[in-house]
Amino acid sequence: MADHPAFTLLIAGETLTGKGRECQDVIDPATGETIGSVPHATAADLDRALEAAERGFRTWRSTSADQRTAILLKAAGLIRERAAQIGEALTREQGKPIKEAIGETLYSATLLEFYAQEIKRIYGRTLVRPAGQRAEVQYHPVGPVAGFAAWNFPSLNVMRKIGGALAAGCSTIIKPSEETPSAGIALVRALIDAGVPGDTVQCVFGVPDVVSRHLLASSIIRKVTFTGSTAVGKHLAKLAAEDLKVATMELGGHAPVLIFADADLDAALDTMAANAYRNAGQVCVSPTRFLIEEPVFERFRDGFVERAKAIKVGSGFDKDTQMGPMTSARGLERMEQMIGDAKERGAKLLAGGERIGNQGFFHQPTVLAEVPTDATIMNEEPFGPIALLNPMAGEDAMIEEANRLPYGLAAYAWTKDSARKRRLAAEVETGMLALDTGSVSAADAPFGGVKWSGYGSEDGREGVMACMVPKTVHEG
Repeated sequence: MADHPAFTLLIAGETLTGKGRECQDVIDPATGETIGSVPHATAADLDRALEAAERGFRTWRSTSADQRTAILLKAAGLIRERAAQIGEALTREQGKPIKEAIGETLYSATLLEFYAQEIKRIYGRTLVRPAGQRAEVQYHPVGPVAGFAAWNFPSLNVMRKIGGALAAGCSTIIKPSEETPSAGIALVRALIDAGVPGDTVQCVFGVPDVVSRHLLASSIIRKVTFTGSTAVGKHLAKLAAEDLKVATMELGGHAPVLIFADADLDAALDTMAANAYRNAGQVCVSPTRFLIEEPVFERFRDGFVERAKAIKVGSGFDKDTQMGPMTSARGLERMEQMIGDAKERGAKLLAGGERIGNQGFFHQPTVLAEVPTDATIMNEEPFGPIALLNPMAGEDAMIEEANRLPYGLAAYAWTKDSARKRRLAAEVETGMLALDTGSVSAADAPFGGVKWSGYGSEDGREGVMACMVPKTVHEG
């Protein structure tokens, strides 16, 4: 296995180490051991990054569409070439199985390729006017973008922050998570190696609140984009509002899964049980609240428990591992608190429920059934390897429960009734709905939520247009 890569800052085209700077340990979640330390940017570093972003924006926005497309496509190719190395570092820091880590990195390259081609599809329009007059709608890059990425998808979350912005013609300053820094550093390196100016794409680390306050206090930054918890998203939205900065917020979820009596239960079980424990449940679109029509509740419950107990948990580097550790000790603590609260309120523990061993942050795949709606875990995103299974009287009750929470990122439903599918598409309050499938993400489709799950979109054409502003030009 290769040595772990060095953790650095990438500011104004320079690589900066921890010399003379505070640093934060990076932990291997499979062992609990420290594998390195990531440097924190100083206030002077951040000021320098802001000045560089202002210069980089002027340079990048004036670079031709053909040139920007070619550079981003070259960067995507470099990411593909380096995917195994990036994936290995990602697994070491975050814990997910190596195949998933490499797959995530390759998907990041796919997304960048889509964004690169979208550069040539940023169309304006000419409005109808009387002879001798003209009105044209143009789209221009919003300006330098500050992006803050979460630790659960260290490669994809970073690409979602910088790919659309670069395609739009913006400069970017990205702050990956200090817990999982390698993938973000590697993606920025690939972009710079491909020809993106070092002033245009930069990578910083630090105490999250300190970095965000410093960057967002500057008038240079014109947009903030964030993936993370609703609480932090609300905080950043307030900071952005002080200067009326544009914002994209991809926040928490608590995805309902509506299982109807006419569903293909075997397909639903195979798909959704695997989804529930993907990345140890540390996924913003993870299916968590299973709302099961009463006639099939027992069959679905028993089949789900069987599949949960069969999940192979271990190091992400073991070829048979299906679920790695949670990323941090605080995740284990949250699971223990939520499971204990649910059991005290009458929930039935059918599988798992405990930490595995005392080395690293492993937790059993867990199933709770007949969970009261006043349990904490039915109201707050668990973000761990747990599924909540409740019997429901029918469609109306299932939709009501699906919409009960203030979250609306992803939802899932399984039914063969085409008319019901149309009703669900109209009535379930969510940014993304999967019908008879477990996937809600594609490079060409917008990714985002409603209500407390945030606003704005990443991916697809919308991910580029979210970094642009319209300008109407009138001629007499």
